[in-house]
Amino acid sequence: MTLSRRRLAAALLAAQAAASLMLAPPLAQARIVVFDPTNYVQNVLTAARALQSINNQISSLQNEAQMLLGQAKTLASLPYSTLATLQAQVDRTRQLLGEAQALAYDVASIQKAFTTNFGAVSLSASDADLTARADARWTTAMAGFQDALKLQAGVVEGLGASRDQLTTLVGASQGAVGGLQAAQAGNQLLALQSQMLADLIALAAAQGRAQALEAADKAAARADAKARFAKFMGSGSQ
Repeated sequence: MTLSRRRLAAALLAAQAAASLMLAPPLAQARIVVFDPTNYVQNVLTAARALQSINNQISSLQNEAQMLLGQAKTLASLPYSTLATLQAQVDRTRQLLGEAQALAYDVASIQKAFTTNFGAVSLSASDADLTARADARWTTAMAGFQDALKLQAGVVEGLGASRDQLTTLVGASQGAVGGLQAAQAGNQLLALQSQMLADLIALAAAQGRAQALEAADKAAARADAKARFAKFMGSGSQ
């Protein structure tokens, strides 16, 4: 009797324990995380592709920005210009040439002067006429030399400004940030060289004019001397 009661009590306890286990929440089951390797790899690949696409877009934008900057530099104009200075130097040289004394550089005045004072002299010319011719030739020759000296001084005065312009233009050409600036610096250097060449041509013309007048004066003086001698010999024979 006692054994049967003990077995019955044990059975009841076992049943209660089983019931409590069945009614308790599945805590252990709730903590279990299922890991799917295939899904994880797919998510990683998707994120990597998205990141690569963003990087490609950033690189494209950077390249476009660099290209625009390069175009801006290429189209940037040179901030320095020597045009006004070059024009002033040319105008000064032309002014000095225009101030030619006694005998200008035009063909008509030269022909007139040579016909009057440097041409053949008539044997009937008086001593006063010959003296006037000699004075006119001497004045013209002296004016030619003075004009040449004035032009030479003007060219020499402009050498300092030309040197400063050359230094500035060379520096601007070496520091050019684009093709347009380099081209503009090169064009201004060519303009400067052309201006200096024009000054040299004008100086050579003025010097040549003075030398030609001197040579013509000597030739005319010899002609006048022959005319005086011929008149003297003719008057002596009478």
